[in-house]
Amino acid sequence: MTVQNVYDTIQSIAPFESQMGFDNAGLLIGSDFQNVTKVGVVLDVTPAIIDQAIEQGVDCIVSHHPIIFSGMHSISVQSSVYRAIRNGIAVISAHTNLDAAIGGVNDILASELKLSNVAPLGLPDEPTPAMGRIGILPKVMTDREFAVFVHERLHTRVKYVPTNKTIERVAVCGGSGADFVDVAMSAGAQALVTAEVKHHVFLAAKEAGFMLVDAGHFETEQPTIVPLCQKLSHMLSVPVVVLEQSSPVLYV
Repeated sequence: MTVQNVYDTIQSIAPFESQMGFDNAGLLIGSDFQNVTKVGVVLDVTPAIIDQAIEQGVDCIVSHHPIIFSGMHSISVQSSVYRAIRNGIAVISAHTNLDAAIGGVNDILASELKLSNVAPLGLPDEPTPAMGRIGILPKVMTDREFAVFVHERLHTRVKYVPTNKTIERVAVCGGSGADFVDVAMSAGAQALVTAEVKHHVFLAAKEAGFMLVDAGHFETEQPTIVPLCQKLSHMLSVPVVVLEQSSPVLYV
């Protein structure tokens, strides 16, 4: 099997042409014709992940976040990019195309929060498929009950804007999705679960009486990794494994 076979399989799950304009998803390291004997799936490609790939005999990594995102002016020998190239490890990154895909990041996040009647939620004037999702909770909750529910379901600490309103209809956007606040409100959501929310966005949400929940970038996207690994295992003719990773962020 070749890198091209892995790429084509991901293309069938999350078409690369659906990525947003700022993104850099695709085959970022390696050759189309490079042989693949084992695939590793991970959120972020770090030096520790390269070490793990070498130890486990992984020669093709499928990551969510691009290993190369913007222009690089130099590449150190300690970097993930250098070490992947040096060890002949191909890297394919599926980023915003996987966010938007059916069964991708945001469908899985909606499932983790037990939402039903899930529908796409897209940004206005954005030509790519809708990345966000909106759905109904299994029961009506107070704002605090919902914050605790997110904490327990995603195994994360959360920051949120209290509203003293009941929560039933919820929007989600894994990773950095604060841009979805207005569209979530317009769609009738009482809350949005996302990450990397800036202070002024929290202030605006509080003024609008809208519950905004920051559940962590890693924690809102990491649930995708095991299902993606399982899906690729059924579609590829080589072993596919999860490369173990934890959030780089600690709390005191």
